[in-house]
Amino acid sequence: MLEFALGILILGVVLLFMAVKTVPQGYAYTVERFGRYVRTLQPGLGVIFPIVNRIGHKVNMMEQVLDIMPQQVITADNANVTVDGVIFYQIFDPAKASYEVTHLETAIMNLSMTNLRSVCGNFELDALLSKRDEIGTRLLAIIDQATNAWGVKVLRVEIKDIEPPEGLIRAMNLQMTAERQKRAQITEAQGKKEAQILEAEGAKTAAVLLAEAREREAQAEAKATQMVSEAVAQGDPQALNYFIAQKYVEALGKFAESNQQKTIFMPLDTTSLLGSIGSINELWKAAQDNFKAPKGG
Repeated sequence: MLEFALGILILGVVLLFMAVKTVPQGYAYTVERFGRYVRTLQPGLGVIFPIVNRIGHKVNMMEQVLDIMPQQVITADNANVTVDGVIFYQIFDPAKASYEVTHLETAIMNLSMTNLRSVCGNFELDALLSKRDEIGTRLLAIIDQATNAWGVKVLRVEIKDIEPPEGLIRAMNLQMTAERQKRAQITEAQGKKEAQILEAEGAKTAAVLLAEAREREAQAEAKATQMVSEAVAQGDPQALNYFIAQKYVEALGKFAESNQQKTIFMPLDTTSLLGSIGSINELWKAAQDNFKAPKGG
């Protein structure tokens, strides 16, 4: 009797051990009854009917990463390149992931490889190299729609490497080098052009300013000549003497200021010069007399 009770106790402990299941965080267990799915155990402590029920699949519910093997792709312009990538996915329905598809990772891998070749084949090589984000977006939409029935959500698809053949890489490098040399030459030519334009504009401005200065000088000279002519016409020859002496002294001063002239030879009529200076003196005295004379006088 005691042995029977002990046997019952041991059986109860074994059944209790079989009934209680601990599901770790990030996982979900499917429960099968006579081979048919009945429910899912969530993370934590779960209980099943021993012998009748059993754990079917232990499903990883965390985000998972799957590498897409390198694929030979022929682009729209017949370039043969090697493309690989990586896909991020997460299971949202453990039952579908367990019973709707066999070998889930293999199925996702094959689906990704075939669609990678299909999508990349629609791009020309230059677009393929520069539009990785667009390629990833297209692959994401296609693969996510296809795997939705398996209880899988595709989160991201990234293109890792695109490797053209070595000959094509050399040609691309040569093309890139030629293009950069062309840009450098264009930039240099534009710089020279702008410099020449600036120089011409500066010369133009200087010429305009010089012409204006000459014009003003000519106007002043004409006005001075007019004033001297009017003074001579009114019977005042001293104004003419003053004018001639002033020009005489200015010409002599410019000649003396020359850097190449250290000695001045004066084959000049100094008598006339002194006479002109004397006329200036007389003109100055006459002006002083007029100033001192009373206005009413």
